[in-house]
Amino acid sequence: MNNFDYYNPTRILFGDNHYTRLPELIKEKTSKRKIMLAYGGGSIHLNGVYQNVMSALDGFVVTEFKGIEANPEYSTLMKAVEICREQEIDFILAVGGGSVIDGVKFICGAVPYEGEPWDVLERKPGCNFEKAIPFGTVLTLPATGSEANSGAVISRSEIQMKRTMGGPMFFPHFSICDPHVVASLPQKQIANGIVDAYMHTLEQYLTFTGENLVQERQAEGILSTLLEVGPTVYIDPKDYDNAAQFMWCATQALNGLLRCGVTTDWATHMIAHELTALHGIDHARTLAIVGPSLWKHELANKKDKLAQYGSRVFGLAGSKDQIAHAAIEKTIEFFLKLDIPVDLKSYTDESEKTASIVEERFAERGWLHLGERKNIGPAQAKEIIMAAT
Repeated sequence: MNNFDYYNPTRILFGDNHYTRLPELIKEKTSKRKIMLAYGGGSIHLNGVYQNVMSALDGFVVTEFKGIEANPEYSTLMKAVEICREQEIDFILAVGGGSVIDGVKFICGAVPYEGEPWDVLERKPGCNFEKAIPFGTVLTLPATGSEANSGAVISRSEIQMKRTMGGPMFFPHFSICDPHVVASLPQKQIANGIVDAYMHTLEQYLTFTGENLVQERQAEGILSTLLEVGPTVYIDPKDYDNAAQFMWCATQALNGLLRCGVTTDWATHMIAHELTALHGIDHARTLAIVGPSLWKHELANKKDKLAQYGSRVFGLAGSKDQIAHAAIEKTIEFFLKLDIPVDLKSYTDESEKTASIVEERFAERGWLHLGERKNIGPAQAKEIIMAAT
C-alpha cells in the first residue's frame, strides 16, 4: 500500500429536510449576513430548491448570481468575482451540480487574489491562491463529487482551454445532498451523472492490483451499485431509494477515499477534457468515448486489473485475456444502456481532425507522461482518439 495523506473537512447533510439548517451552517463561517447565491440556468426555480433555500435564508442579504455554465467559463466567473469584491461578500452558497460548485471554488480563490487569476490556473511560477472565502453547497445534480472534494475544472472557450485547480482551502464547509432533486433532472443529465461517477471510480481503480485491498473493494462496491441502480434511476428517477444510492455513489466516487494508498490514472480525463474544449461535448460523454479506447490501447498494462474488475464486478469467467476484453465490452454495454454512444463521430462531424489537434496540444504543454505508468503522451493520445473515432 502506498503512503497517503487524507483530509476532508466537508460536512455532508444527506437526505431531505436539511434546508432549515442553512443559517446555522453559514454562521459557523461568517458573522455577516451578506452572502452570494450562485447557480446555473435557473432549473432550481422549477424543482423547488430555490424556494427552499430562500425560505431558509430569510434575514440574510442575498446577492444572486445566475448563469454559471455547464462547463464554468472563466469570463462568467470573473463577473461574480467583481460583484463579491464590490459588495464585500464573504460567503457563497453554490446551488447546483458540479459545474456550479467548481465555479464557486474558483470564485472563492479569485476574490482575495490580487493578480490575474488565470495565471494560477496556468500554474505560472509564483502564482497561487493563498486564501479563499468560505462556501457551502446545495447539490442538485449527482455526478462529479465536487460537493465533497477540493478540485475544480474551469473553461476558457475563447482559447479552447480547460484547467484544473484545487487545494485544502477549496473544500465546501458543508454540502446538503437531497436525493429528491434527481426526480426533476432531464434523462440526459442523469445518464451523464451515472457515467461521471462510474468513470471517476475507474480512474482510481483500473491501475495496479493489490495496492490497497480496502479501497479496491470500496471501488468495486460503488461500481456494482451504479450498475444495479443506474439504469433504474435513468428510467424512473422518482424512486427515492435508488436516487439516494446513485447520489451517494457519486459523492463517494470522488471524495478522496478511493485514491488512498493506490496509484491513480486520470489519463482518460486529460484526453477527454480536450474533446469538451474542442467540440463542447458533455464531460461524461467524453469519458465514455475515451475510456474504453484507452483501456484497449493499454490492455497489456491493465490486463490484471481489468480481469479483476470483470471477475468481481461483472461475475465473468474465463482466461485473464478473455475476462479483460469482456469487461471492456460490458462497460460499453452499460454506457449504451444509458443512451451514451462511445464513438466520437456520434458527437461531431470533425472527428477525423481531432486526434491530430489533441496530439499537438499535448506536445505544446509538455504532457508526455500521463497514466499510472507515465507512458501516455501526445502520440498515444492521438492513437487513443483515432481508435475511438
